[in-house]
Amino acid sequence: MRYVYNRHDLSNKRCDDEIGITSIRGGNIVGEHTVQFFGPYDTFEIKHTSYSRTVFAEGAIKACKFIKDKPNGLYSMNDLV
Repeated sequence: MRYVYNRHDLSNKRCDDEIGITSIRGGNIVGEHTVQFFGPYDTFEIKHTSYSRTVFAEGAIKACKFIKDKPNGLYSMNDLV
């Protein structure tokens, strides 16, 4: 697989081994994340939209409280659950 970033200026057909990645910012949406899978006959989409940075701040605070007494190592947000 080959990752191609920002196809806005390209009009040619995507190659079979190509995965397109694009980032767009605007409006009052502080966090919108969409994952799309395009097939020849349909599209599957998973989407999350946040209108406030509060949810991100709460996650950061929760992560800080979790990590403060932990030994050095690699942790992820999955460890907080």
